[in-house]
Amino acid sequence: MITERNCWTVLAQRAQDETSLIQAEMGQTLARLESLNASKARLEKLYEDYRQQENSTNHNLQGMREVMNQRQFMTQLLTLMQRVANDVAHAEKTLAETRKRLMAAERERLKMQTLADQNAQAILTQAEKRDQRKMDELGVMQFNLRSAS
Repeated sequence: MITERNCWTVLAQRAQDETSLIQAEMGQTLARLESLNASKARLEKLYEDYRQQENSTNHNLQGMREVMNQRQFMTQLLTLMQRVANDVAHAEKTLAETRKRLMAAERERLKMQTLADQNAQAILTQAEKRDQRKMDELGVMQFNLRSAS
Protein backbone atom coordinates (compact mmCIF):
# COMPACT_ATOMS: atom_id res chain seq x y z
CA MET A 1 0.00 0.00 0.00
CA ILE A 2 1.40 3.36 -1.02
CA THR A 3 0.97 6.15 1.48
CA GLU A 4 1.22 9.81 0.81
CA ARG A 5 4.68 11.11 1.47
CA ASN A 6 4.65 14.73 2.47
CA CYS A 7 8.42 14.74 2.25
CA TRP A 8 8.26 15.07 -1.54
CA THR A 9 6.04 18.13 -1.40
CA VAL A 10 8.17 19.62 1.37
CA LEU A 11 11.34 18.98 -0.63
CA ALA A 12 9.72 20.39 -3.76
CA GLN A 13 8.73 23.54 -1.82
CA ARG A 14 12.24 23.90 -0.42
CA ALA A 15 13.68 23.59 -3.91
CA GLN A 16 11.18 26.21 -5.12
CA ASP A 17 12.17 28.54 -2.28
CA GLU A 18 15.86 28.09 -3.13
CA THR A 19 15.16 28.82 -6.79
CA SER A 20 13.23 31.96 -5.87
CA LEU A 21 16.02 33.12 -3.58
CA ILE A 22 18.63 32.67 -6.31
CA GLN A 23 16.39 34.47 -8.81
CA ALA A 24 16.13 37.43 -6.43
CA GLU A 25 19.90 37.41 -5.97
CA MET A 26 20.31 37.34 -9.73
CA GLY A 27 17.98 40.33 -10.08
CA GLN A 28 20.06 42.29 -7.58
CA THR A 29 23.25 41.39 -9.43
CA LEU A 30 21.71 42.46 -12.73
CA ALA A 31 20.62 45.78 -11.20
CA ARG A 32 24.13 46.33 -9.83
CA LEU A 33 25.66 45.51 -13.19
CA GLU A 34 23.31 47.93 -14.93
CA SER A 35 24.20 50.65 -12.43
CA LEU A 36 27.92 50.00 -12.89
CA ASN A 37 27.60 50.14 -16.66
CA ALA A 38 25.75 53.45 -16.39
CA SER A 39 28.51 54.81 -14.15
CA LYS A 40 31.12 53.56 -16.57
CA ALA A 41 29.39 55.32 -19.47
CA ARG A 42 29.14 58.59 -17.49
CA LEU A 43 32.83 58.44 -16.56
CA GLU A 44 33.85 57.70 -20.14
CA LYS A 45 31.80 60.64 -21.41
CA LEU A 46 33.22 62.94 -18.75
CA TYR A 47 36.77 61.85 -19.57
CA GLU A 48 36.17 62.32 -23.29
CA ASP A 49 34.77 65.81 -22.65
CA TYR A 50 37.86 66.78 -20.65
CA ARG A 51 40.15 65.23 -23.25
CA GLN A 52 38.49 67.25 -26.00
CA GLN A 53 38.67 70.35 -23.85
CA GLU A 54 42.38 69.76 -23.36
CA ASN A 55 42.91 69.39 -27.11
CA SER A 56 40.85 72.45 -28.00
CA THR A 57 42.31 75.79 -29.00
CA ASN A 58 41.42 77.28 -25.63
CA HIS A 59 44.17 75.14 -24.16
CA ASN A 60 46.74 77.81 -24.96
CA LEU A 61 44.75 80.42 -23.05
CA GLN A 62 44.63 78.39 -19.84
CA GLY A 63 47.17 78.86 -17.13
CA MET A 64 49.68 76.19 -16.15
CA ARG A 65 47.88 75.57 -12.88
CA GLU A 66 44.56 74.95 -14.61
CA VAL A 67 46.19 72.56 -17.08
CA MET A 68 47.80 70.61 -14.21
CA ASN A 69 44.48 70.47 -12.32
CA GLN A 70 42.71 69.27 -15.43
CA ARG A 71 45.30 66.54 -16.06
CA GLN A 72 45.17 65.46 -12.42
CA PHE A 73 41.38 65.26 -12.64
CA MET A 74 41.64 63.22 -15.85
CA THR A 75 44.05 60.85 -14.09
CA GLN A 76 41.54 60.46 -11.26
CA LEU A 77 38.83 59.77 -13.83
CA LEU A 78 41.00 57.05 -15.38
CA THR A 79 41.51 55.51 -11.94
CA LEU A 80 37.77 55.57 -11.30
CA MET A 81 37.10 54.08 -14.73
CA GLN A 82 39.51 51.23 -13.95
CA ARG A 83 37.84 50.64 -10.58
CA VAL A 84 34.39 50.57 -12.20
CA ALA A 85 35.70 48.22 -14.91
CA ASN A 86 36.97 45.89 -12.16
CA ASP A 87 33.60 46.08 -10.42
CA VAL A 88 31.82 45.31 -13.72
CA ALA A 89 34.06 42.29 -14.27
CA HIS A 90 33.38 41.09 -10.72
CA ALA A 91 29.62 41.59 -11.14
CA GLU A 92 29.66 39.69 -14.45
CA LYS A 93 31.56 36.84 -12.80
CA THR A 94 29.06 36.81 -9.94
CA LEU A 95 26.20 36.83 -12.44
CA ALA A 96 27.66 33.85 -14.31
CA GLU A 97 28.07 31.93 -11.04
CA THR A 98 24.53 32.83 -10.00
CA ARG A 99 23.19 31.60 -13.35
CA LYS A 100 24.94 28.26 -12.80
CA ARG A 101 23.48 28.00 -9.31
CA LEU A 102 20.04 28.90 -10.66
CA MET A 103 20.24 26.18 -13.30
CA ALA A 104 21.27 23.61 -10.67
CA ALA A 105 18.49 24.74 -8.33
CA GLU A 106 15.96 24.60 -11.15
CA ARG A 107 17.04 21.04 -12.02
CA GLU A 108 16.68 20.08 -8.36
CA ARG A 109 13.26 21.74 -8.18
CA LEU A 110 12.07 19.88 -11.26
CA LYS A 111 13.36 16.60 -9.85
CA MET A 112 11.58 17.12 -6.53
CA GLN A 113 8.38 18.25 -8.25
CA THR A 114 8.48 15.17 -10.48
CA LEU A 115 8.90 12.89 -7.47
CA ALA A 116 6.03 14.64 -5.67
CA ASP A 117 3.84 14.32 -8.77
CA GLN A 118 4.75 10.63 -9.19
CA ASN A 119 3.90 9.96 -5.55
CA ALA A 120 0.56 11.74 -5.89
CA GLN A 121 -0.20 9.80 -9.08
CA ALA A 122 0.73 6.50 -7.42
CA ILE A 123 -1.61 7.28 -4.51
CA LEU A 124 -4.40 8.21 -6.92
CA THR A 125 -3.88 5.04 -8.95
CA GLN A 126 -3.92 2.93 -5.80
CA ALA A 127 -7.12 4.61 -4.61
CA GLU A 128 -8.75 4.03 -8.00
CA LYS A 129 -7.76 0.34 -7.92
CA ARG A 130 -9.10 -0.02 -4.38
CA ASP A 131 -12.38 1.64 -5.39
CA GLN A 132 -12.64 -0.59 -8.47
CA ARG A 133 -12.00 -3.68 -6.35
CA LYS A 134 -14.76 -2.64 -3.96
CA MET A 135 -17.13 -2.01 -6.88
CA ASP A 136 -16.26 -5.43 -8.30
CA GLU A 137 -16.91 -7.06 -4.92
CA LEU A 138 -20.27 -5.29 -4.65
CA GLY A 139 -21.13 -6.39 -8.18
CA VAL A 140 -20.26 -10.00 -7.40
CA MET A 141 -22.29 -9.85 -4.18
CA GLN A 142 -25.29 -8.43 -6.02
CA PHE A 143 -24.96 -11.11 -8.69
CA ASN A 144 -24.76 -13.81 -6.02
CA LEU A 145 -27.78 -12.41 -4.20
CA ARG A 146 -29.83 -12.33 -7.44
CA SER A 147 -28.72 -15.82 -8.30
CA ALA A 148 -29.64 -17.07 -4.84
CA SER A 149 -33.15 -15.62 -4.98
